[in-house]
Amino acid sequence: MSRAESESPTEVGGQIRPEDRLFVLALVLIMAFMAFEVAMSVLSGSLALLSDAGHMLTDAGALAGSLFAMRLARRPASGSWTYGYKRAEILSAQANGYSLLVIALILAYEAVRRLVAPSPVNGTIMVMVAAVGVVVNLALTLLLARADRRSLNVEGAFKHILTDLYAFAGTLLAGIVIVFTHFERADAIASLFVVAIMLRAATGLIRRSGRVLLEGAPEDISAEETFEIITSCPGVDSVHDAHLWTITSGLPAMSAHVLVSPGEDCHAVRQRLQRELASRKGITHTTLQVDHAGEIPLTIGPKPAPKPGDAA
Repeated sequence: MSRAESESPTEVGGQIRPEDRLFVLALVLIMAFMAFEVAMSVLSGSLALLSDAGHMLTDAGALAGSLFAMRLARRPASGSWTYGYKRAEILSAQANGYSLLVIALILAYEAVRRLVAPSPVNGTIMVMVAAVGVVVNLALTLLLARADRRSLNVEGAFKHILTDLYAFAGTLLAGIVIVFTHFERADAIASLFVVAIMLRAATGLIRRSGRVLLEGAPEDISAEETFEIITSCPGVDSVHDAHLWTITSGLPAMSAHVLVSPGEDCHAVRQRLQRELASRKGITHTTLQVDHAGEIPLTIGPKPAPKPGDAA
């Protein structure tokens, strides 16, 4: 294979793709605003602002991990890595989900503690910072909405930013309540609202990435319907050892042992099945072993000893 053939079509000559630039720009904005928010949370005494900053830290981790995983996943298959590094983004998404879960639990503990014993909070600073946060996260949401969200990594990063937008809206509302009513527990209540959003995002990422790692069928493809496509194909007698899984986001794969009726053209049936699976379910990575019913399929291993009476 020549160097030109092995080079990723999405990254030519080591140049960063436009989608990568979106992530880099979003990462810079998040890190700058997160530092500002931490400083303001210390000045105001607001846990809601600190929890928002914690959420933005996981956003930054999600974007950095996504960017690294996307570039790693573009490396071509080689040596023992027969699929390449395509699942790097799945590992990144799961790590991001667990980190989000840990931070949410820590913030939940602190929020409950402040509900019991509220601390002084500067509502005016909360309102100002949250208002800026709404604007920044709205810009980030619009920015990442332009990226390819078929990737679990990209979709996870987008949802992080979107939920952060909701969280800042909640913090803004809590700050307004504190300014006009001096009800300081509103800060802890807003923090619990942020925690709930973080837990929802975390469990979703963990569940979806875990499904890929455990070789479950893709969420958007019914295994029963897919197997029905095979068994209903003219000439197919039965199907065995059928497996449907996801290599990485947007790349479903399938393997199966298909038995066709005697006299049928195995190659023609296989080609027909591959066309049907690609057009109706979007499965383009298929490995189909097609044999005639009644034939002994090819097996790997020691040849069985002949039985008495078998022809030599």
